[in-house]
Amino acid sequence: MRGHYAFVMMVQEKYWIRYRDRCHDGKMVHAYVARGKAPPKMARVLLFYVSRPVRAICGYAEFVGRELGDPQTLWSRRCEESVLRSKEEYEQFIGTSSSVSFIRFTGLCEAFNPVSLKDLLAFFGVRRLSRKGFYLGKAAADMLISMMT
Repeated sequence: MRGHYAFVMMVQEKYWIRYRDRCHDGKMVHAYVARGKAPPKMARVLLFYVSRPVRAICGYAEFVGRELGDPQTLWSRRCEESVLRSKEEYEQFIGTSSSVSFIRFTGLCEAFNPVSLKDLLAFFGVRRLSRKGFYLGKAAADMLISMMT
């Protein structure tokens, strides 16, 4: 698990706002829903990159686990952890996918100083970030978290 300490996830702004609202409402466990077999499979920390228009890592949380399975079964078991507000919104989101991933996390912390895309690209020495997300080692994750606090 050396290079798989943390995972950077791409999140749309509207869902990031809903996660923050759930956290402020006292909800402890949250689930990010993705079609198919979505990463991460293993990690300790999740970092949340909020896409346009924000374009920054805006928070982090402790990774609980990933559940992969039948869309209807997982929705009936985990719907209260999702930011999707209804079964209709969930079904529209997953479309015709025959399997879904519920990526569960707890302890959501909002960044005091979000790390901008410009700073991330310089930090990693790359021209762009993977849309599917990517793993980080402990040192890189700790450095990004310290930049946020």
